[in-house]
Amino acid sequence: MNKEEFILELQKINIKLTNHQLQQLEKFYNLLIMWNKKINLTAITSKEEVYLKHFYDSLTIIKAIDLQSVKTLCDVGTGAGFPGIVLKIAFPHLKVTLLDSLQKRVTYLNEVIKELDLKDIEAYHVRGEDYNNKFDIVTARAVANIEKLLGYTMHLVNDTGHFIAMKGNIDTELTPIIKNKITQKYQIESIIKFTLPKELSNRSLIIIKNK
Repeated sequence: MNKEEFILELQKINIKLTNHQLQQLEKFYNLLIMWNKKINLTAITSKEEVYLKHFYDSLTIIKAIDLQSVKTLCDVGTGAGFPGIVLKIAFPHLKVTLLDSLQKRVTYLNEVIKELDLKDIEAYHVRGEDYNNKFDIVTARAVANIEKLLGYTMHLVNDTGHFIAMKGNIDTELTPIIKNKITQKYQIESIIKFTLPKELSNRSLIIIKNK
């Protein structure tokens, strides 16, 4: 996905980025590639793939929630900053908290935050299950299986908030038995399935709230 295709596909999901935001994403890409030579952040390094599989993919959360109406967001197991940093760039009003269990990645994240001059965003060296705060939206992308993931995240969701798991094909993971176990404790509001542009790989957004 080249930059022009990226802009066009975002327009289809009602996201229009300014030139400044596009420049921030470009700088983010360059920092990702530079740091990836020092620490293992991603196996995806070509610009077209990063724009599709990291940048665009991160922004597909908008299919599940109107982020303009959200104030606080926590990205659990953010890794290289996906989706958290991308969401902060696209929706600068958000107060974003990034959590990761590896100090090297947190050092990288803080450098990205500084270099992009992002405000109201913090990265912490902590596992989701060991962090205590409440957020409107909690999300995690490619972190763990859905059942384990809820143990890392649901205590972070405020009374009116939601957890949105960003997954590939959820069907093999969310079996009837697992779904039944989850719904005994939590409420699955909806599951949104779609495919990424161009390569057409499966994606799922699972929207869950506390009962």
